[in-house]
Amino acid sequence: MGPIEMDDVGYMRLALKMARKALLYGEVPVGAVIVYGDKVIAQAHNLTRAFKDPTAHAETLAIRRAAERLGDWRLTGCTLFSTVEPCILCAGAIVLSRIDRLVYGCPDPKMGAVKSLFTLCSDPRLNHQVDITEGILHEEAAALMQSFFRGLRDPKP
Repeated sequence: MGPIEMDDVGYMRLALKMARKALLYGEVPVGAVIVYGDKVIAQAHNLTRAFKDPTAHAETLAIRRAAERLGDWRLTGCTLFSTVEPCILCAGAIVLSRIDRLVYGCPDPKMGAVKSLFTLCSDPRLNHQVDITEGILHEEAAALMQSFFRGLRDPKP
């Protein structure tokens, strides 16, 4: 686990704001923010349903936007903040884009590929490892996800 930076909570609050926006689209409430130095260079939320694209996860969309903004596919020097532990797709994109640091809110025991099911971002067999900080605003991120999925199971008439 990496050190907690002074701005981690603030950037995670921004990611949670993005996750809440996902709810407006009926999306799973995951938000992501990418920071380079002390500047937010990209932010996104899940849009898989709206785009009819299984790869339109908050993290992958933010990575695409950050790469475009920086003019390079290598996102060295960047930190990605995600409200939920990234899945296999997103963890792979984080490694491939050479993001230095990942900060996430709550674990994802069913799909998490950073610590829960797999350790893609820290696997020494890969050519890049990511510094990981977990649990920032854990309760808020978990509550948002639980509320969303509870609504799917128990729809109101």
